[in-house]
Amino acid sequence: MTIQIELWALLTFLAGLLLAFFGAAFTGGRILLAQVERRLDERFGAQEKAREEGKSHWDDRFGALEAAVKTATGEAVRIERELLSLKAELPVTYVLREDDIRRQSVIEAKIDGLAVRFENMALRGALNG
Repeated sequence: MTIQIELWALLTFLAGLLLAFFGAAFTGGRILLAQVERRLDERFGAQEKAREEGKSHWDDRFGALEAAVKTATGEAVRIERELLSLKAELPVTYVLREDDIRRQSVIEAKIDGLAVRFENMALRGALNG
């Protein structure tokens, strides 16, 4: 039993088989590339979403820090004003230690002078009396 196939039929069959194989490979490649592209789009979308969330997070954080800096700056200015006010008020309200010692010495000298006069008056009264 022998099978006879003409050459053009064999070539046509092989060309069709080759064409079908390349068509299937091309279709499989297109499907595979479409899946890869869809997966990349999903990944890039997720990365973009994460980037936006991170950006909003850092914007919030930096906004809070800027507000804290403004508050601290305002507080520093207020403290500086209070300190300058205290420095201006200090000489009026408080006395220097040296001035207080000098004044106390003058008062004690006057009291000592009165004590000497009282003693002299007491001695004169004892002698006269």
